[in-house]
Parts: sequence; C-alpha cells; structure tokens
Amino acid sequence: MTTNKNDIQDKIKQAKLGGGEERIKKQHAKKKLTARERVEYLLDEGSFEESGMLVTHRTTDFGMDKQIYYGDGVVTGFGQINGRLVCIYAQDFTVFGGALSETHAEKICKIMDHAVKIGVPIIGLNDSGGARIQEGVRSLGGYADIFYRNVQASGVVPQISAIMGPCAGGAVYSPAMTDFTIMVQDTSYMFVTGPHVVKTVTNEDITAEELGGASAHSTKSGVTHITAFNDIECLENIKTLLSYIPQSFKSKPKKLDFKLGEELRPELEDIIPDNANKPYDMHDVINGIIDKDSFFEIHKDYADNIIVGFSRLGGRSVGVVANQPMSLAGVLDVDSSKKAARFVRFCDAFNIPLLVLVDVPGFLPGTDQEWNGIILHGAKLLYALSEATVPRITLITRKAYGGAYDVMNSKHIGADLNYAWPTAEIAVMGAKGASEIIFRKEIKSADNPEEKLAEKEQEYAEMFANPMRAAQRGFIDEVIMPKDSRRKLIKAFATFEHKNVHRPDRKHGNIPL
Repeated sequence: MTTNKNDIQDKIKQAKLGGGEERIKKQHAKKKLTARERVEYLLDEGSFEESGMLVTHRTTDFGMDKQIYYGDGVVTGFGQINGRLVCIYAQDFTVFGGALSETHAEKICKIMDHAVKIGVPIIGLNDSGGARIQEGVRSLGGYADIFYRNVQASGVVPQISAIMGPCAGGAVYSPAMTDFTIMVQDTSYMFVTGPHVVKTVTNEDITAEELGGASAHSTKSGVTHITAFNDIECLENIKTLLSYIPQSFKSKPKKLDFKLGEELRPELEDIIPDNANKPYDMHDVINGIIDKDSFFEIHKDYADNIIVGFSRLGGRSVGVVANQPMSLAGVLDVDSSKKAARFVRFCDAFNIPLLVLVDVPGFLPGTDQEWNGIILHGAKLLYALSEATVPRITLITRKAYGGAYDVMNSKHIGADLNYAWPTAEIAVMGAKGASEIIFRKEIKSADNPEEKLAEKEQEYAEMFANPMRAAQRGFIDEVIMPKDSRRKLIKAFATFEHKNVHRPDRKHGNIPL
C-alpha cells in the first residue's frame, strides 16, 4: 500500500492544531486511491480477509480469453472498523474500468449474502464504468442479482455506498437502494444516462459533473447523503457514520460511557427571538442539547429547511429531526418531507431513538408544491413517524401550526413524550391569519378595521401563543424551561430505552410512494 493511513491521520491532526488542515486536504485533493488502498485505509490494520481473490471472468468473446485478471475487477472480503466486523467490496477501475461482469457480480452477491447471514454492515466502494459490454445480458443479470440482494438486506443490516469514481446506467440503482450514499467531489458522478446521450436526446450541453456530480446530487436531487472532499475524507465519513449505528436490526447502537450531572444549559434560554417572525438557527438548539461535538448531519445541503442527523445524548445514539427556521421559516415542503421520512425509517429499522425538534409554521403553499405532490410527500413523513416503534420524543420550541403540528411527531401519532418551551405556539394557524377569518365581520364593520384586527390578533395570541391549551388537554406532557431541556431529554430516553411495541399482524403497510 502506497498511502500510509497513520501518517495521513497524524498530518491532519497536526494541521488542525497548527491551522493547516486545509493545506493537508489540498495536498491529497486530487489523489484517487486504488481499490486496495481504500480497503486498507478504511479497515483496521491487519484485519482484512479477502475472498474470491483468484476468481476470473468466463468470457471468451471479443478476445477476452487473452485478458485474464485475478479478482475480476472487484476486491471483496471481511474486516473490522474500530473493532467491528463488516463486509466490504471495492470495485477496481484499473481492471476493465471496473466494469461489472457475471463473476464480478457473483463476488459482490456472495459477500452481501454473508453480511446478512452473520448480521454485519455491508460497505460498497463503487468505481465502475458500468456493465461489461462484452458479456451482454450476463452482466445485466449480474446487476439484477445485486439489486435483489440490496432489497433483501434492507432493514436487516446497514448498507453504505461510497461513490468514488464513475457510477452510470444500471450501476446507480444499487447505491440508491442502500441506506446511505457518499460521493467525492470532482472525482465521482452518478447518472442513468450520460452527457452524450443527453445531448443527443434533449440537445442539452452538460458535463458529467454538472449532470451527476457530487454537488448536483447533494443539493438538487438528494441522491447523495454526504459529500466528501477527497477519498480519505469519504472513508473517514464511513467510519464516523458507523459509530452511530448498530451491526444489524437485532442490536442497538453502542452506548458510550456517561455519568449524569447537573446538565443545565443556560445558553438555550436566549436562542428564541422576542419577535415571533424572526429566524434563529436550530443548530444552536441541537448543539445546546446533545453531547458536545456529537452531531453528524445527514443530507446537509439538501432541503435545508429541515435538519436530520445523528447525535449522542447522554452517550446514547439518537436520530435528530428538526425544522430549520433559518430556511423558508422551517416550513415542510416536498423535499424536506422526503428527506425526513427516509431518515426516520432508517432510525426505526435499526433501533435508533428519535428526537424531533419542532418550529414549523405549516406546509409550503403554492402551485409548484401542490402539483409536485406535497400531499403525497407530506404523507410519507406522517406515515414514517406513525409507523416508527423506537422511542420518540418531541420538543416544541416555537411554532407548531396546522397539519404540520400533527405530522411533526405529535402525541396524536404515537409520540412517547412531548415537551414544549414556554415560547411554543400550538394552533391551526398564526394569530393574524386566524383573526382575519374568525373576526372577519367584526373587523369589517369596525370604525378602524386595522385597530380592531390588531386587538383581535392580540386576543387570539393570548389564547394560543403559548403551550397551555395543549398541555391542559394532555397533548403536551410538560412545559419546560429551555435550560432544562438536556436533562429532561436524557432522562426521557433512558426511561423509554426498553420500549416494546407490537405491530398489527400484516404482511406490510402501503407507504404513500
């Protein structure tokens, strides 16, 4: 191996201390590691056990019988990451461009089958030009065999795909069915049809990077969950991600040692602005609640009006779903609903408790949203949370209006505990809009309509711009001071750690796709 993992890690640590981290990143920015270098860097030293090393392709057409390479363009086997067993495959672009053949696919399928049998994560390092043309339908069949196993493994073991080079045509569907997809800037891309086909069919001039690069998929399509600066950062992200999730659906994430102290966070008291229409950064709330520096955000650059990611709370791995008032006032729309729903379903599948932080004024209005299916996509988040059986705890920080209040893990859809800050407003809509409807005649007939509207708006706000009505009905379990949030939530998740829910007897539900 030409890249020394320890040397690079030491350099990065030294650079962080000396302010030169960016310099080290740039030094390795354009360096693509080989398939074996990637495997060795990702896995604990000396832990890799390769399988299928001597496999070769079976094709004799087009002079292929004279081009024999052991391993047939993919490295597969077992290894450990921070002491945890994983199954892994890494496509080798130096052998036929990493193109997938019948035997190449068989090796991947075999290691995926092993992962399911022994109950460990499967990690795919993708770097392939697509199906091996010389094998025709046999390579296409190989893709289908992999797709089938992706589906069978879904919800059984975590599946992580790293796109570290080209990924085109049928090859893109396997990563799309895995739990998380990570792409590398400038050196990886994913698309069903390439720029040349696009040019021929639609007359659009576009580069591979613009069409399916990491930036396009992290901001526009949402296909990729995490974007890495280079190969090294990509592999480090895999390690970090694995630290929050369990080996399989039969286990829980590892809980780190933690001793409960006072846990008060006075800094949370000053986050909510006095003006209800003024935004604030929900990241400040998240960081004020969770264990220090433990937030690992997923889908950071996509649908940023909602935040999802993993954190630790009292040493326990917790999935966070939070509205972001800094973007579109935190409304729910098509993209944010899909983003949150998928994250919720992953957490539920792998026994990761959910913390939902709410500041939502409703669903985004407009023809664009309606015609693109906000009803259908909003229902996905509603379905995902209603279906989830892991511990689910909600904290309403400010607005919780309309149907979005119901969708964001309300008591009515099975949340275990619902807290609210004194600044919480739980109502059908904002005070002004509600007053214009309820008191329309009274305002219209008043000598000074504007003054009367302001009076009625204040009256409505005094009634609903606080969490007391909801608390009186039992929809809110407790109104808490912001500084007490961390302490309350740590104890709440500990209380529901062994929650047990029996689902209805059925084959499966029909989530609104």
